Amino acid sequence: MRTAEKVIITTAITGSVNIPSQSPYLPLSADEVADAALEAIEAGSAVVHLHAREPDGRPTADPAVFEKIVGRITAQTDAVVNITTGGASSMTMDERLAAARQLKPELASMNMGSMNFVYSGIADKVTEWQHDWEKPYVRNTYSHPFVNTFDRIEDTLRTLGAAGTRFEYECYDIGHLYSLAYFVELGLAKPPLLIQGVFGVLGGIGADHANLEHMVRIADKLFGDDYQFSAFAAGRDQLAFGTHSAWLGGHVRVGLEDSLWIGKGKLAKSNAEQVRKIRAVVEDLGKPIATPADARAMLALRGGAA
Repeated sequence: MRTAEKVIITTAITGSVNIPSQSPYLPLSADEVADAALEAIEAGSAVVHLHAREPDGRPTADPAVFEKIVGRITAQTDAVVNITTGGASSMTMDERLAAARQLKPELASMNMGSMNFVYSGIADKVTEWQHDWEKPYVRNTYSHPFVNTFDRIEDTLRTLGAAGTRFEYECYDIGHLYSLAYFVELGLAKPPLLIQGVFGVLGGIGADHANLEHMVRIADKLFGDDYQFSAFAAGRDQLAFGTHSAWLGGHVRVGLEDSLWIGKGKLAKSNAEQVRKIRAVVEDLGKPIATPADARAMLALRGGAA
């Protein structure tokens, strides 16, 4: 791993997993997502990772909604915009790629394989549902996997890569590192790589700190000094895994996509609240926070405009 001289804070603003019935603070409309992103950037986030939703919270792949969000962010800041290609498991591949194809971001997420991505357990904890779509949406993940086959990964690397987009390689298990190594060997995934270790999703690698260190060891064997590492854990382990990643020399990711919490039993009122908390931890470790310009230099990004 290339040890980070400055720590990049990525904020995943809303995602497609958590639902409005879980928290009144989850950003939903385009304006809410943009406002939340701007607040996170002001708090110290160099990168914002974006999904989009309808005003009722239903995930959407509509490029027009993404364009509204991205337009406000780029008009007011120089932050790095990272657009999802994962979307939601209920979307087709064309839907998932539509926004990135149209907007040609400098960074996009890339899930490194098909997997069981299960969050049906949300339904066991919600007692009052705000919308009819929510319960069947989360229950459906128990029987329908997230699909990202090798041909889809290759096509995305080729088509988005041709526009100058680079990737945040989301690795939910050790096997995903070997999948990434295959695409490096093909010359489609190009260093410096940004590997995002994802822990604690049911169907992926567990939120065990030994797993975090193991992922870094395997990535070191496969990629040497050709990658930057970041990590997060879903839910209550978010802060602990961010701290561990920074301590190992990596970067951090927070945001209401990954966790709705700021402490035990306490909902986060904003993405910015989580950014401020992890920033304080990183700075207490004696590590400076990366600016967007720092992040672009470390990740070899092209800059905002395609």
